[in-house]
Amino acid sequence: MEPDDLPRRADDPLRLLAAQDLDRLSVAELEARIAALEAEIARTRAKLEGAARFRSAADALFRKP
Repeated sequence: MEPDDLPRRADDPLRLLAAQDLDRLSVAELEARIAALEAEIARTRAKLEGAARFRSAADALFRKP
């Protein structure tokens, strides 16, 4: 991920995550990290899908006939 793609705030969790030194992690720790990140991606996608459904329902409710 390029620095320009990251959020601007220095204390943003995504920026902090991307800045972590991976060189000190063992293979098992790297695998655990990947599993945790994949789980977070799935959780985020589910939230995004729910938000999109909510938005679609709201748009349909307020759409003029």
